[in-house]
Amino acid sequence: MFSNRYVRTIIGSRVLLHLGIWIRNYAVLLYVTDLTHNNPVYVSLISVAEFAPIFLFALIGGTFADRWRPKRTMVGSDLLSALSVAGVLLALINGGWNVLLIGSFLSASLSQFSQPSAMKLYKRHVPGEQLQGVMAMSQTLAAVFTVLGPVIGTLIFLKLGIHVSLILTAVLFLGSSLILATLPRDAIERHSGFQSGFMSELTAGIKYVWSNQALRTLCLSFAVVGFASGLTQPLQIFIVVEQLGQSKAFLQWLVMTNGAAMLIGGAAMIGIAKKIQPQRLFIAGLLTTAICTIGIGISALIWLTILLLIISGLVYPAIQGGIQTLIVRNTEMAFMGRVSGAIMPAFMGMMVVGMFLSGYLKDAFSLSTVYALSGVIIMAGVLILRQLRERQPNK
Repeated sequence: MFSNRYVRTIIGSRVLLHLGIWIRNYAVLLYVTDLTHNNPVYVSLISVAEFAPIFLFALIGGTFADRWRPKRTMVGSDLLSALSVAGVLLALINGGWNVLLIGSFLSASLSQFSQPSAMKLYKRHVPGEQLQGVMAMSQTLAAVFTVLGPVIGTLIFLKLGIHVSLILTAVLFLGSSLILATLPRDAIERHSGFQSGFMSELTAGIKYVWSNQALRTLCLSFAVVGFASGLTQPLQIFIVVEQLGQSKAFLQWLVMTNGAAMLIGGAAMIGIAKKIQPQRLFIAGLLTTAICTIGIGISALIWLTILLLIISGLVYPAIQGGIQTLIVRNTEMAFMGRVSGAIMPAFMGMMVVGMFLSGYLKDAFSLSTVYALSGVIIMAGVLILRQLRERQPNK
């Protein structure tokens, strides 16, 4: 796969981009918590600034990605991200720390234009039999930074401070832009009957997803899984304190264990991706995750909880790699950006709904009940996914 110039270049740029994002996120988080004395309102605003663009701009960014040339869009997005961080740094030097939230929001918004363009390039330049392996590689990269990113971001901030952290972030974003600039010039695309206004194209993208049986099934299944994930995500600390009887600090070990398992699972996925159909991979990953979720909710044994977290981490790349491969295979090139921009917000939006309800459900019932409910809902997502007819790579 690394013999493919597009794969090699995009993965290389994503290494710098992920590193820059983690350094920025943790520098901003730690700086704001220090400055506001752990004010929960400002801390929550940081999360809003980082996640809100997914809801606001994913579909918009996907629509523009279909209208614009992918290489130019990715290079421009990373370059503008670097410039926005530089602007935030200048404002911060002059005493305006609130602009950190605006800078995080702008940078996260620009990534919503870049990600769909990368999917378009994969669709166009990666052979069908290699596509699932490439998606697995992307998820492995994300897992690596899930484990290492917080550590690197925290160390850089503590040793060098907020100003150097932002300078490094800007340099890494700029480096990502320069790497992508080495790709061949974009081919000029002809959009038959596709030069209408922006809103009509955005609407056409939504209609395309809903009229396509495979994409509609994927969207519904992914939304259900997102809701189930949201139910348990805020409750991990209660697993540590109530179920396992440990201090809050023990949570970091569970998170790192799960992240390390994701890394190993992603590496394994690269090797087996060609041998297993993505739909079967997705279903197997979801079923395993559902069983592990129910088990974590009732386990009072540290070793059993860790084992279940390792298993769920190992199969997580199968879920992400499977759905990304299915999206690419079942989407026409002209709609690639809008489909990516429509399905991911469905997952994230339902996950936020689940996170909002999780605390109320725990108070009304019990921790084990919420985890069991999450596992059952994931299984419901599997039932929805079984309606999908597998599409061959060459089609």
